[in-house]
Amino acid sequence: MTTAFDPLDLAGTQLANRIALAPMTRSRAGEGGIPTELAAEYYAQRASAGLVITEGVQPSAVGQGYPSTPGLHSDGQVAGWRRVTDAVHDKRGTIFAQLLHAGRIGHPVLLPDGLTPVGASPVAASGQVFTHEGPKDFVIPRELTGTEIRATIADFVTAARNAVDAGFDGVELHGANGYLIHQFLAPNSNLRTDAWGGSVEGRIRFAAETVRAVAAEIGAARTAIRISPGNPFNDIDEPAPEATYRALVQAVEPLGLAYLHIVEGKADDRALTGALSKEFNGTLVLNPASEGPTGPEALALIEEGVASVISYGALFLANPDLPERLRAGGPYNAADRATFYGGDHRGYTDYPALGA
Repeated sequence: MTTAFDPLDLAGTQLANRIALAPMTRSRAGEGGIPTELAAEYYAQRASAGLVITEGVQPSAVGQGYPSTPGLHSDGQVAGWRRVTDAVHDKRGTIFAQLLHAGRIGHPVLLPDGLTPVGASPVAASGQVFTHEGPKDFVIPRELTGTEIRATIADFVTAARNAVDAGFDGVELHGANGYLIHQFLAPNSNLRTDAWGGSVEGRIRFAAETVRAVAAEIGAARTAIRISPGNPFNDIDEPAPEATYRALVQAVEPLGLAYLHIVEGKADDRALTGALSKEFNGTLVLNPASEGPTGPEALALIEEGVASVISYGALFLANPDLPERLRAGGPYNAADRATFYGGDHRGYTDYPALGA
């Protein structure tokens, strides 16, 4: 029987176990979106995970959605991330950078002068984003033109190359939780009638072409994608997601990606997880649905063959040595609200909406 503590061959990269640190926004970057020594310490503390996935990293200046988040589009950012990857590799860990373009989730005050959030269509998300000036309503994003869509894909490709140059073992494209790739996938945020929308094939095109372009640049074995079918976070509405995500997985599966990362929002998402896992022959990383933070009981999903790797968010924040504690059966520090929003772990996470 396979357990969470068995090693795993991740498309040629050897993982020590099947426990992953889930990506969670930390809002700790310094001036210019450069990771600090605190980031190196934070990720090195959690390097006993079989796979460390970073917080969302913007591939371009306009891709930023929150204050003090890091990028991978400048030389200074690459140098900053090199300190992080070196620290993780010194602990014999494996680390992927999550590339996150926030799209319509953000605000002009977070961006360099003259820039405004962009999206698949000029449809504002309901709600607010926290900025250094306090909470602000989401704005109507500027619809990307066909030429700009191609340029945005190129930004992801450049960021992926920068990630490899910074020492990352691979990248995870964030196609979940209501950010730009997800905005193209969802029918309420993608109202386009051109080749980038209008049908299932049109709505998956941006995600599929971005995955293909990144894989062509750095290799499919170093490329992964995260999805959250039907997840309403950030004002997404996908009432019947199965056809869209089956088509997306079918489009990228032949590439031989490092892994597919699925975020479940509720218990009845498991049926779709199972259907998508049958379409994908590679490694399935799962952030499973749960009433609260993902707990030790989720490891049974590996033994049952539901997933190859389980990603932990909240519990990993509270317990930097989580794999050892899981193996020993505890004890666990409580993953309380202050862990996410205060103290040493300031910033934002998707935990309240996603049960990470």
